[in-house]
Amino acid sequence: MMGIRSTAKAIIVHDGKVLLNKCGDKVNGEYYALPGGGQYPYETLPDALVRECLEETGYIVKPVRLAALCEEICMNMGFREKYPDYAHKTYHIFICELAKEKAEMPTETDSMQLGVEWVGIGSLKDVRLLPKLVGENIRGILDNTADIFLGSEHLEFNHG
Repeated sequence: MMGIRSTAKAIIVHDGKVLLNKCGDKVNGEYYALPGGGQYPYETLPDALVRECLEETGYIVKPVRLAALCEEICMNMGFREKYPDYAHKTYHIFICELAKEKAEMPTETDSMQLGVEWVGIGSLKDVRLLPKLVGENIRGILDNTADIFLGSEHLEFNHG
């Protein structure tokens, strides 16, 4: 049995917009995801967040506060066997600011990442943001009215 994947994810807020990764895969179609990714052993969550955001978006971020936590457990046995390191994930979600307004070239985007896009906070309700628990709670997370633990979700297939 593999361990639980610890991930650090960013809600990067700037000028009334949030930076999202635009993604797509065969099972989920097109969707958006928060920038960020897996934490290395002995790496702090804030350090993982800064590294992952730079790799995926080219932006250097400053974590401001831990805003939410949720987990996903993939129920598909084929996925569990093929990708055991991704079948159970915890998402540590931080509100972030830009440490530097100009982006560099992303160095390591995810395989399902199609690009990055600034989405107006008022338009977040119109985009498909995964994990579903994050998409359903994004405004409450931003407004600091959502519970810090969003819950657990069992999925048939995983996503980025």
